Amino acid sequence: MTLIDKIAWIHLEQGSILSTRSHGKDAFYLPGGKREPGESDVETLVREIDEELGVAIEASSAQRFGTFEAQAHGRGDGVLVRMTCYTADYHGTPVARSEIAELRWLTHADRDRVSPVDQIIFDHLLDLNLLLAHPE
Repeated sequence: MTLIDKIAWIHLEQGSILSTRSHGKDAFYLPGGKREPGESDVETLVREIDEELGVAIEASSAQRFGTFEAQAHGRGDGVLVRMTCYTADYHGTPVARSEIAELRWLTHADRDRVSPVDQIIFDHLLDLNLLLAHPE
């Protein structure tokens, strides 16, 4: 078994969650990415969100939301992704940068458009009444 360790930002507004699609990918993912050697979760979060969205995460406001595991999207059997998610305040306006081709606000109705681990997170957010079942 191979494990991909990723950090992601949970950013909700009015029952929708900010998601990203990378160039050449067919699924949406929560913004974030893999840690560099020696980085903490929050250091990874700050760096990745700046690189992908051009916004400054307030490190002191980061709160762990949860850790979720699933088969890695587009990878062979036995390749799992472990996504540790954080909420955090930020400064700036998110825009698609670096490998990000598109930003989109999604609801639970878009569950089939996201990676397997994001589907688990979407279900959890719906159970907590944080994510809308359908757009209003």
